[in-house]
Amino acid sequence: MKLTEARQQFISSWGAFGTHWGINRTMAQIHALLLVSPEALTQDDIMEELDISRGNTNMNIRELINWGLVERVLLPGERKEYFSAEKNMWKVVKKIVKERKKRELEPMLQLLDKLEEVEGDKRDKNVKTFIDTVSSIKKLGRQADKTLDIMIKAEESWFIGSLMKIFK
Repeated sequence: MKLTEARQQFISSWGAFGTHWGINRTMAQIHALLLVSPEALTQDDIMEELDISRGNTNMNIRELINWGLVERVLLPGERKEYFSAEKNMWKVVKKIVKERKKRELEPMLQLLDKLEEVEGDKRDKNVKTFIDTVSSIKKLGRQADKTLDIMIKAEESWFIGSLMKIFK
């Protein structure tokens, strides 16, 4: 497989995978393009390579910057902004986990806290079943939250080593 074909397949596949990580396809494709580019790219470079509009490119680059996956690069003597992706995959994974935790897990846990305070007779089987179910989900969510916090704070070698010990 030639490099151009392999790059295109990677960008397309990363775009499809991104939808499973909580980002849209175009955002993931821009990220993939910047990951495999040896040098920072301009917005025009990205638009041309992926055949997407200026507005779509701009919006998704801003979101990638918000996620901490892409940064603006200022080159001396250049008026245009350039963009580069974090290439350390451990850092990328940690940033994605941190952002998804903030956007998905934390709001869910807040909702479960409220739902657990449902009014009613705790001896009523419907109320008891509801509270028990919500509490069980919340307990699992809190454990996941703690585990993700450990992962976010951990160094790659320590985390991978600890994970391998669990599966042995």
